[in-house]
Amino acid sequence: MARFAQPGKKKTAPLPQRLKSKATGQDGVTGNITTEEPWVGRDLETADDLAAIVSAAFIGDTRIAGHHQHAWERQLRIARAEHLPVLRGKLMIPELGHFALILALSVSIVQAIVPGMGLLARRRDWMSVAKLAAGVQFILVLIAYGTLTYAFITHDFSVLYVANTSNSELPLIYRISGVWGAHEGSLLLWVLTLSAWTAVLAAISNRYPSDVTAGVISVLGFISIGFLLFTLFTSNPFVRHFPAPSDGGDLNPLLQDPVMAIHPPMLYMGYVGFAIPFAFAITALVQGKLDTAWARWVRPWAIMAWVCLTAGITLGSWWAYYELGWGGWWFWDPVENASFMPWLTGTALIHSLAVTEKRHALRNWTVLLAILSFSLSLLGTFLVRSGVLTSVHAFASDPTRGIFILIFLGLLIGISLTLFAIRAWQLRTTDPFGLVSREMALLTNSVLLLVATLTVLLGTLYPLLLEAVSGTKISVGPPYFSRVFVPLMIPVVILVAIGPFLRWRKHRLNELLAVLKRPVAVAIVLATVLAVLLPGKPSVIAWLSLLFGFWVMTCCYALLAHRLRHTDNLTRALRRIPIGWYGMLVAHIGLVFTVVGIGLSSVYSQEQDVLMAPGDDRTLGAYRFEFVEVKKQPGPNYLADVGTIRVYHNDKHLMSLHPEKRFYKVRGNMMTEAAIHTNLLRDLYVSLGEPRDAGSGAWSVRLYYKPFILWIWLGGFTMIVGGLFAVADRRYRLEIKQHKLKLESGYVTTG
Repeated sequence: MARFAQPGKKKTAPLPQRLKSKATGQDGVTGNITTEEPWVGRDLETADDLAAIVSAAFIGDTRIAGHHQHAWERQLRIARAEHLPVLRGKLMIPELGHFALILALSVSIVQAIVPGMGLLARRRDWMSVAKLAAGVQFILVLIAYGTLTYAFITHDFSVLYVANTSNSELPLIYRISGVWGAHEGSLLLWVLTLSAWTAVLAAISNRYPSDVTAGVISVLGFISIGFLLFTLFTSNPFVRHFPAPSDGGDLNPLLQDPVMAIHPPMLYMGYVGFAIPFAFAITALVQGKLDTAWARWVRPWAIMAWVCLTAGITLGSWWAYYELGWGGWWFWDPVENASFMPWLTGTALIHSLAVTEKRHALRNWTVLLAILSFSLSLLGTFLVRSGVLTSVHAFASDPTRGIFILIFLGLLIGISLTLFAIRAWQLRTTDPFGLVSREMALLTNSVLLLVATLTVLLGTLYPLLLEAVSGTKISVGPPYFSRVFVPLMIPVVILVAIGPFLRWRKHRLNELLAVLKRPVAVAIVLATVLAVLLPGKPSVIAWLSLLFGFWVMTCCYALLAHRLRHTDNLTRALRRIPIGWYGMLVAHIGLVFTVVGIGLSSVYSQEQDVLMAPGDDRTLGAYRFEFVEVKKQPGPNYLADVGTIRVYHNDKHLMSLHPEKRFYKVRGNMMTEAAIHTNLLRDLYVSLGEPRDAGSGAWSVRLYYKPFILWIWLGGFTMIVGGLFAVADRRYRLEIKQHKLKLESGYVTTG
């Protein structure tokens, strides 16, 4: 056995010792030992190699049973004591994580069955198991996740997933984020996120009746069972392999970016966060009880899931804009759509919950939206991991994994919708409301959002279904979504401004028109003036974007003024307004920023694909770009061609931009790193293409001028702030006393 390199010591000469097997033969060409077992006849070069064999034997791997057992025992005896510190750090850490996941599965079975049976049998002692099981499962999954992270940090390439996804030259931040950089680790992150949401729910469960808590945690336990089974049987990140390579295959260069260290966790918190409203909805259907208190319990969870999903989508869009090098921020990619669909239904759910909370209405609709939001999150998981589509965002291409998720998705949606069909009549609304009312405005908006979701779903799945049925491959791109999706958003934006003015139950139309006259007039004037003043040819799309933006802004101002109309002390009156109401205003203003950013950037953007040699310059808009040079520059795990391009405005030097073309040595990938100078009014965007003439040093270069594009992401982050304001509202922090009056419509809690 070769000596191991002791940290801090010089590596000594190898001492050959080979594992032999009486069952092996020799091939007819070289005389080398041939066997199905990869470790037979090989030198044990590293501690990773020995750890892989010993760990396999420890967990009862049948391939190392019998006569092989004596072989590895001899190897252990031969290993000198100075090597054992290296071995101890490698030997059992991944197996500890694997064992923790198995225990987590066992706990999730208890979490799903015992509290659920207690709810049906009305056994409080059984229901009390829910909180403990949720906490224990979270700790076990956290241990598993921690051990995998440790394997990445310490370069344990005896773990197959680490060997495929990491590399010794990978910076620490990308070793940590690399844990979720491929299918197995990202699925473990999903399980961790689900257990974390469940643990938080259990920690604050004194806000809810004990039977509701037990039911919700039981439903979450069943979901955990499905994903833990999926992880352990099809996507185990702790699988060992031997011999361990001296280095790993590296993380996908597209994911070696700081934003990608934040984007997936936020996206998963949004996806999985909708499991909480889903679990509340299933519990309500099982009990046949859903009242205003239920809506007040569910709404902050729905808002937090929506906030996290908004953050994930916003960060993902920003990453695509500056990382992929083509200057776009949204391409209606199937995986992008997979995250956008639950966002749309989640938005509808939040507004429907407001009606249920205030008026005890739309209960059926609210429950259906809760089921659909989480179902679409699972559909996104299927699309990303099934191999049915190709995308820069997709994680896996193994159809067997897709079948598992598809079966799980079918069971979950089928059982949920069946339960909804059986129980929905018990939740019907008996209190009518008028055609002109806040309930009707919110219902109309949520219906439009659901229809928009269906258009996105059709555009995403139709090419896949057509290929499966007929073998014909087609693509549904931006033109389809622009013609179908965008018109549906126009009435949504209009109703966003009108809804808060309306009274519950009924509102007189003439009163509404009188209130809206001034905001409409101001919006038309401001939009027209600004559309004329903007550089470039006036555009109807730009004018409409500005009109809708000013429409919502002026209505928000009028709404605030209307609320403060009878006050003598402005400061005191502003403090008395609930923070959740401010959250609504801020979120709607965020929508304004996004709408204006999309409209103006799509109309006034300019681009050029040019060939530039040192000394050449090109003019784009009011800016002149001068190509100076391209130099070689090494990076931590890549070699880069770094360009220098000077930017002038009115012949005055403003800045120098440095786009890069990076070659990642391990994977052999060539990646583009754009150089962007940004402010509130415009982005200057430069990316390098390919070298064209070695003699002259000419390169293909892409130049972009993108006005107001920053507003798209500014709007997203503003909506996030609005959502956080809404969650912070005091009424969502009230604890529920555990005595209640049981009525036909449900529980009326007191406290």
